Amino acid sequence: MRVRKALTTSRIPTALVATSLALALAACGGGDGDDGKKDKAGGSGAAKETVDLPKLDGETLEVAAVWTGTEQENFKKVLAEFEKRTGATVKFVPAQDPIINFLGSKIAGGAPPDVAMLPQVGAIHQAVEKGWAKPLGEEAKAQLGKNYSQGWQDLGSHEGKPYGVYYKAANKSLIWYNTQVFENAGAKEPKSWDELMATAQAVYDSGVTPFSVGGADGWTLTDWFENVYLSQAGPEKYDQLAKHEIKWTDPSVKEALTTLAQVWGKADYVAGGADGALQTEFPASVTQTFTKGDQPKAAMVYEGDFVQVNIGETDAKVGTDAKVFPFPAVGDSAPVVSGGDAAVILEDSKASQALATFLASPDAAGIQAKLGGYLSPNKAVDSSAYPNEVQRKMAEALIQAGDDFRFDMSDQAPQAFGGTPGKGEWKILQDFLKNPKDVEGAQKKLEAAAAKAYGD
Repeated sequence: MRVRKALTTSRIPTALVATSLALALAACGGGDGDDGKKDKAGGSGAAKETVDLPKLDGETLEVAAVWTGTEQENFKKVLAEFEKRTGATVKFVPAQDPIINFLGSKIAGGAPPDVAMLPQVGAIHQAVEKGWAKPLGEEAKAQLGKNYSQGWQDLGSHEGKPYGVYYKAANKSLIWYNTQVFENAGAKEPKSWDELMATAQAVYDSGVTPFSVGGADGWTLTDWFENVYLSQAGPEKYDQLAKHEIKWTDPSVKEALTTLAQVWGKADYVAGGADGALQTEFPASVTQTFTKGDQPKAAMVYEGDFVQVNIGETDAKVGTDAKVFPFPAVGDSAPVVSGGDAAVILEDSKASQALATFLASPDAAGIQAKLGGYLSPNKAVDSSAYPNEVQRKMAEALIQAGDDFRFDMSDQAPQAFGGTPGKGEWKILQDFLKNPKDVEGAQKKLEAAAAKAYGD
């Protein structure tokens, strides 16, 4: 098997993107209201119509995604708008990770969904190579060309042919914090890793555990690693490791794991300790940081902009009770890691092509933008669609970054290594969270799993 070419759309300078993000977040200040800006559709939830869709009365579509909870409910509102405008009926099909395995079972049973939302670049390539994915039609490609930077178009392509519409993006270089805890501890937003450690100690000294880690979901641990590695090893090494052009036994990986151990291996720095973290799923890692006022289970939680969805399940308000700062610089510059979910057609039809076209338009993204906890890489979405200043600034920074970012490394890998619960990178980093002293052992396991998945 050949080594899969990883599509890292960055042409540098990552540092400039990090700087713009930091300035954007700093400009947010307090307040979580809409600053008097209203949805251009009059607050009805319907986006302004910019794309023509066919009449599809009597047509039925199935859309599969791994989204749950509020994220799933918000996406269903987007699908409801598509139904309203076309007359089609759309059913949401809850999928499980790894989604490629889920889709494989559906296809083997003769009942594949019409469209799947794939959360990994590697999954898009696998779907094409297996003959499952169908190329995008002219209407969808026209929307991509008009509304997306070349980098996002490339991420959804295989050997130069467009297959995926990146409907959802994520800024995965953020740390969210409980402002009451920070106030009580006299803690400030850190800009470097050393400052982050000092902030964590101040929080700990005030009587609150510094970090909440959703270790039950292995993908959160890969995100931790990627931010540390990108900042410390630099973009060139990041790209090489993403393509498995260098081994996981490389000294740069040792340095990143050793740095991570400063948090994961520090006594009482992680809520519930390693065992507790490994039983904490991502949503709970957020909510336990923003409940019980100034005595939560932890003061900070690392993850992307989508954390806002889970904060919304608490009484905390984004911009006042819950604030955010960019992942601090571990090396010369702060990291900027992005992720995303792409719509891929599995059953080619007029209806599925129309849905892909709709999802590539600002009409669809504008609906979910106003609901919060969501970012779109679609540059035609007006930033006023976002519900608060924090999210508006994040969206603007994402669009201004253009092609200058690094895509989630594990999402670029073959799914067997970078996207399967209980296996590969997810499981090995969970084991490392439990025993962060065994850096060399973790490296050897990561390399063995990567070599097998990449076919080396």
